[in-house]
Amino acid sequence: MCSVISRVKPVQRALALGLRLRTNTDGWSCAAANRRSFCPGLNTDFEPIQVASRRYCSSTVLTKGLFFRQLFELESSTYTYLLADTETKEAVIIDPVLETIDRDLKLIHELGLNLKVAVNTHCHADHITSTGLMKKRLVGLKSAISKFSGASADIQLSEGDKIKFGKQYLTVRETPGHTDGCVTLVLADQSMAFTGDALLIRGCGRTDFQQGCAEKLYQSIHEKIFTLPDMCLIYPAHDYLGRTASTVGEERKFNPRLTKNLEEFVNIMNNLNLPKPKKIDISVPANLVCGVYEV
Repeated sequence: MCSVISRVKPVQRALALGLRLRTNTDGWSCAAANRRSFCPGLNTDFEPIQVASRRYCSSTVLTKGLFFRQLFELESSTYTYLLADTETKEAVIIDPVLETIDRDLKLIHELGLNLKVAVNTHCHADHITSTGLMKKRLVGLKSAISKFSGASADIQLSEGDKIKFGKQYLTVRETPGHTDGCVTLVLADQSMAFTGDALLIRGCGRTDFQQGCAEKLYQSIHEKIFTLPDMCLIYPAHDYLGRTASTVGEERKFNPRLTKNLEEFVNIMNNLNLPKPKKIDISVPANLVCGVYEV
């Protein structure tokens, strides 16, 4: 039998971004969008909002035919990302958290999505993934994680692999350094990159445990993420200051750690003196088995 670690507490807050598209030449303005109550958490069906320029009010450019939602888990400040093809409604979810599984599955059901893959950007130390339990509640769902993570999953990801959902796909870029099994997931048109704990907004993942290596992380970010277009949106696994996204250009220019040379970067990372993650002793063992304990 399998048992799953019980939820700690209900979610108190969620951050969400959404977009619904249709092939229609009528434009819309920010004012018009406001009149139609285009707000996070509202209008959660697929009734379309007219889009011509593929932009919404924050000037974020999104791929045609892509549904995107950013969700937040309060205790670990984790972002979960839901992406879907608006035509086929096939979807993927990135870094789902055990405490918010009911919220996430409710949203997927409300939108009528067919969730194909639940992927973790690495073996997390600060929270337990909901991937294992989600598989039990959604027939046909497959889990995915890097083959270098040491964790169990249906799909073992490698450099260049594609995670397909409808006409959309994410390409895997291996970005080790925080852990050996870190990956960055890049949308097909390179307009979005989901960087996990490798690259954070004005920061990066720590390198003092779980096979961490500052030199390797520096190389990963500069060679695999900073080579993306300047306007590529960066969506990290966490943010502790309420920031939701950045861009490659911003981080290349303003990230206080990664604007340094390699020697300076290594010195910074070796002297962070951060406390041990509170849930590491239960999170890592659970995540190595897809979030589910065998008893």
